[in-house]
Amino acid sequence: MRGVGKVVSGMDAVCDELNRNKVKLLIVAKDASQKTIDHIKFLAQRKKVPVIEIGTIADNSKAIGKINRAVIGVKDKNITEGIKKICGGEAFGEN
Repeated sequence: MRGVGKVVSGMDAVCDELNRNKVKLLIVAKDASQKTIDHIKFLAQRKKVPVIEIGTIADNSKAIGKINRAVIGVKDKNITEGIKKICGGEAFGEN
């Protein structure tokens, strides 16, 4: 999933890009703190960005070549659509 400028990770960086309307999808690790999950869901709802809770912090971090990232923002529309197909509509509240 890692590509130049296609994903952003970490709470501060994700929030910055979300406020710039650059994020198309938010991924939150299932083992993230409840405070983190609630905060991301609040921001996502405000910006009308879908959120998916999937994987662990370790697994999601490894997928993007980082360490200890509970939150990932996907900025690329094609990657977002690919994840959406893999996970199914239920994960996005579409079914």
